[in-house]
Amino acid sequence: MSTKVFVDGQEGTTGLKIYEYLSRRADIEILRIDEAKRKDIDERRRLINASDVTFLCLPDVASRESVGLVDNDKTVVIDASTAFRTHADWAYGLPELTRTQRERIRRAKRVAVPGCHASAFVLAMRPLVEAGVVTPAFTAHAYSITGYSGGGKKMIAEYEASPPVAKLASPRPYALALGHKHLPEMTVHGGLQATPVFTPIVGNFYKGLAVTTSFSAAELGKRVTPRDVQALYAEYYAGEAFVRVAPFDAEDNLDAGFFDVQASNETNRVDLFVFGNEERFVTVARLDNLGKGASGAAIQCMNLCIGAAEDSGLAR
Repeated sequence: MSTKVFVDGQEGTTGLKIYEYLSRRADIEILRIDEAKRKDIDERRRLINASDVTFLCLPDVASRESVGLVDNDKTVVIDASTAFRTHADWAYGLPELTRTQRERIRRAKRVAVPGCHASAFVLAMRPLVEAGVVTPAFTAHAYSITGYSGGGKKMIAEYEASPPVAKLASPRPYALALGHKHLPEMTVHGGLQATPVFTPIVGNFYKGLAVTTSFSAAELGKRVTPRDVQALYAEYYAGEAFVRVAPFDAEDNLDAGFFDVQASNETNRVDLFVFGNEERFVTVARLDNLGKGASGAAIQCMNLCIGAAEDSGLAR
C-alpha cells in the first residue's frame, strides 16, 4: 500500500527537490495540485487532508496558514520553513541530535526540518555540550561557506545570469547584523544559552556547505585535545548512517592543504572534521545544502514517520 504525499509549495527549490526524491519511489503516491488552483485554499485543504504526509515548502506565514488547514489526526506535516523549529509541540527533524530524537520524530505528526547552516552547526556543537567540553553559557563563533542554491530561485538566477555579474565572482558574507534566521534553532538545539556569533558566506558555486566553529583552551569547560574531540564525535555518532566522522587531521581530509566544501554533495550525509593543536582547534561540518541541509533531511524524516527504512531513496 502506497503512502499518499502532497507537497505544498512544490515550485520552490526545496519543493522541487523533494518532488524529485518522491518521484523515484514506488511506495509513494504523489498528490498533485492543478497549476490553476495552486493558490486555491479549498483545493490545498482537500489535498492536505487527503494525504498521509504533507510537505510544506513555503514562507513562514504561508506554512502557518497551511498547518491551520489540517482537520484530521492522521496527516503528518513536515515543514521546511523556520516557523516551527523551536516550537515545543513540533519534533525537530534531526534524528542524530540525541539518542531519543529519532523515536520522537517517528511518533510525531508535526516535524520541523532544520535549516542547512543549523544542521551542520548543531551536529558539531551538541556532543560537545552534552560531554561538558563547553558549557551551555559558551558563546560560539562560527562561519559558514555555502553555495548559492541556498538562496532560492532568485539567487540562482542571479548567479547563473548570462553574461555573469562580476561582483558575484567572489565570496560574499551576509547577515552581518548577526541576526541570521537560523540562530534560534542553533542556540536551542545546540544546547546553548548564548546566541552564537555566526556569519554565513555565499560563494560562486551551486551547492555544498561547511560550517566552521572555533574553540580555544581557555573557553573550554574541561581540558581536551582535538584528538579527544574527534574520538568523542566518533563515539556519539557510532552507527549513524548519515554522519561520518573523519580521522583527526588526516591528510586525505584536505586537498593540497585546502578543504573541499563540495565533497558531500549528492548525499544525505554530514561529514565532521576536527583540525588544530593543543591550544586551539576548529570543527568543520560539511553537507549538501539541498540534501541533508533541506530536502534530503525532509525525506529522512518522512521515512521515519511512515515506517520505511530511514535511508530509503537517500545516498550516503
